[in-house]
Amino acid sequence: MSVKTVRKLDGYDRTLVCPPDKSVSIRAVILGAYAVGRTTVRNVSLCADVLTAVDCMRRLGASITLDGSTAYITGAPFRGAKLDCGNSATVARLLTGLLSGLNGVFELTGDESLLRRPMSRVTEPLSAMGACIKDTDGRLPLTVTGAPLKGIDYVLPVPSAQVKSALLLAGLNADGRTRVCETVATRDHTENLLAAMNGKISMDGNAVVVERSVVYSSDIDVAGDVSSAAYPICAALCIGGECTLQNVGTNKTRTGIFDVLERIGADISFVERRGGPEPICDVTVRGGRALRPIMIDKTYVARVIDEIPVLCALACFIDGTSVIDGADELRVKECDRIKAAVSALRALGADITETPHGMIVCGGKPLSFGTVDPCGDHRIAMAAAVAGCAGNGAAIKDAECVAVSYPEFFKEVTDIG
Repeated sequence: MSVKTVRKLDGYDRTLVCPPDKSVSIRAVILGAYAVGRTTVRNVSLCADVLTAVDCMRRLGASITLDGSTAYITGAPFRGAKLDCGNSATVARLLTGLLSGLNGVFELTGDESLLRRPMSRVTEPLSAMGACIKDTDGRLPLTVTGAPLKGIDYVLPVPSAQVKSALLLAGLNADGRTRVCETVATRDHTENLLAAMNGKISMDGNAVVVERSVVYSSDIDVAGDVSSAAYPICAALCIGGECTLQNVGTNKTRTGIFDVLERIGADISFVERRGGPEPICDVTVRGGRALRPIMIDKTYVARVIDEIPVLCALACFIDGTSVIDGADELRVKECDRIKAAVSALRALGADITETPHGMIVCGGKPLSFGTVDPCGDHRIAMAAAVAGCAGNGAAIKDAECVAVSYPEFFKEVTDIG
């Protein structure tokens, strides 16, 4: 277990290329491996979760060659396999859906963290479609035995792009229409990729509809990961300076972080580089302005679910009281992110309190050097590092966990390798 010590930074003037989007990369690898033909995925993320997806698809029979940041994928009929999904709930949940309607027996497991995460939110609606799934008290490990599926009309009880995607992928091999209704819009990367790969997919109000489809290969360019961009952007706002992130994906379902920052008075500008279903911009943020406290309630949580820990770090440097509420979903991530974020920032001297559904941050008070245990969670480790850079430094235990989503984080964002 490595420890990284980040130092206090007095300014934050830099230009970075945004790391490739992890969510899009995972989906591109899975769909490319399932598709008929040869798919080329450019600017694919090489973070741990994506490499886990690559390994799983190879075990299922696909041919995948990685050449730098380009993946060449030749799909093949899947065969039964034992699949280790590592730390990735996205891989586990999407594959559970996709494999449910295919021939074969598929065993899925994961690391200690993933084994604690709920799978019943996926397996229950899949079972209603006819899937044959045997899980372990609603969690991994589980076994999927391919079975005939029928379409379902399902309203997501909790906003979740992973559950939505699992049902849509199952719907590719189901009789009739599979209709997934959202009360709160979640990221739509799966829908965009399916549309580009011949999937019979459409919108029906606030519902996504998919019908049985043959998916064909397509060349895919992966945009930068807005969730990764949030760390240097918040660092610049905490510390002061000008930071430009190039190649940031600005898909409308992922830009809640920018809406929050603009609402509190941050100076942010966008230069569009390419339009399309996954638009890309260069994003520049200028620190130094006095910002208003951050207020996020349950109606907005789904749009910033991955960015809440670093927003809490930012709130430590904003005068006044910031409130995050309705964020119960954070308790079933890689760890209980509410508890872990509060513990991490308190270790640095922050005035932050855990509530049943979120946290309260009383900002504008000096932070001190401290040692942080991120509980093996990449987003907690990176948020604490941002707070350390803007405060008085920090020692981050288990620092290698950032490789799950941002392998070069410490080198690029904090100046240490």
